[in-house]
Amino acid sequence: MSYIALKHIHLTCVLLTFILFSIRGFWMLTGSGKLQLKWVKVAPHIIDTCLLLSAISLAVLMQLSPFVHGWLMAKIVGLVVYILLGTVALKRGKTKAVRSTTFVLALLTFGYIVKVALTKSAALF
Repeated sequence: MSYIALKHIHLTCVLLTFILFSIRGFWMLTGSGKLQLKWVKVAPHIIDTCLLLSAISLAVLMQLSPFVHGWLMAKIVGLVVYILLGTVALKRGKTKAVRSTTFVLALLTFGYIVKVALTKSAALF
């Protein structure tokens, strides 16, 4: 697969992940039962798997190593933080205050990951 095709797949998955996470966060905040729909539970796993596979494929194709390129390591660490915050926000948070706070922190972390991707810099600001 070409670099252009992989990049389009990756960026599409990034957008879909952001949209679906935002919708799920809104549903969590409003107490919607839609969070329990089967497709809402399955779709993020499919999208995120495609996102991860396209990211790995791009890194291999471009011969990028997180141990050489600090910005790539920052994206990986950011991804782990985003996943942890997201699971607390949507599933594991005991109170709405905890879930709301971690949801906002997850969105900020997502923004950081995108910033790192665009600037190729791990700097916070």
